Amino acid sequence: MRAACYTRTGPAAEVLEVGERPDPVAGEGEMLVRVHASGINPADVKRRAGWRGMAMEHPLVIPHTDGAGEVVAVGAGVDPARIGERVWLWNAQGGYGEAGRAFGTAAELIAIAAAQAVPLPDEIDFAAGACLGVPAMTAFRAVHADGPVDGQTILVNGASGAVGHMAVQIAVADGARVIGTAGSSEGAAHARAAGADEVIDRHREDVAARVMELTGGRGVDRVIEVDFGANHLLDVAVLKVNGTIAAYSSTSAPEPVLPYYAFANKGANLRFVQGFAIPADARHAGHKRLAELAAAGKLAVAVAATYPLAEIAAAHERVEKGSIGNVVVTL
Repeated sequence: MRAACYTRTGPAAEVLEVGERPDPVAGEGEMLVRVHASGINPADVKRRAGWRGMAMEHPLVIPHTDGAGEVVAVGAGVDPARIGERVWLWNAQGGYGEAGRAFGTAAELIAIAAAQAVPLPDEIDFAAGACLGVPAMTAFRAVHADGPVDGQTILVNGASGAVGHMAVQIAVADGARVIGTAGSSEGAAHARAAGADEVIDRHREDVAARVMELTGGRGVDRVIEVDFGANHLLDVAVLKVNGTIAAYSSTSAPEPVLPYYAFANKGANLRFVQGFAIPADARHAGHKRLAELAAAGKLAVAVAATYPLAEIAAAHERVEKGSIGNVVVTL
């Protein structure tokens, strides 16, 4: 099979190679999937780049956690009826803080545990399906980890990002009023198209003042946060008493220092969301809800660009530069 791989961390153009690798074989409890699309997440490029001193966990790594394709064979203990099934894949490499798997989805074939291959709704194509594992499931967990959101007001910081865009759709579909933030007019339009009731330009407006104005001084029930280190003072300022901040990243300040009593005086709940560590029951609920939303025409997956496998380095560079929508490698 053709696959991309790297044997050392560093810049994409220097370390990523594309060539022939041995075909994998489905072991017990596994399925062999022919990958049609491989989604790229920030975690993938950080791991490949050696972000914050990340070391190689295996001598050779085939990158990417997310993907979508078709089941072509099954191992012992797996229902043969699943052969031919369209599926989307999650945690194909594993999360931070663990060695995980060496071989991800940037290959024509992958052998993966059957539970990590989820039936792909007919309404979603392979490229979009390759964006469900981390972006959509992280969004679902951030929205729903602390109970139903019907009737609540939610602030989604970074509403035009991959996770934020999904969070807006899920929250709106499940009855919440959503206020989003964006850093450009293009991003604001993207968030509004996802269903955000209001979108605040974080570069031109006082976000905290505007949120309080929009909520009649009451604040929001929940904040879904893309960069906790950068925004935690804003988050606690606009949070209702006993509200929740669900943060799924803190890239700009990986070791934030908090004003304890600003949070304690509001009884704030801090929820740190890790898309690689979603509990099994929550994951199953997410799979079900995403399928329901897709069937109802309420789940739009934004794919900004697709690249052939041979151009995987350019695809990684596109993710590093930032874009509205997900970046996918097609096989």
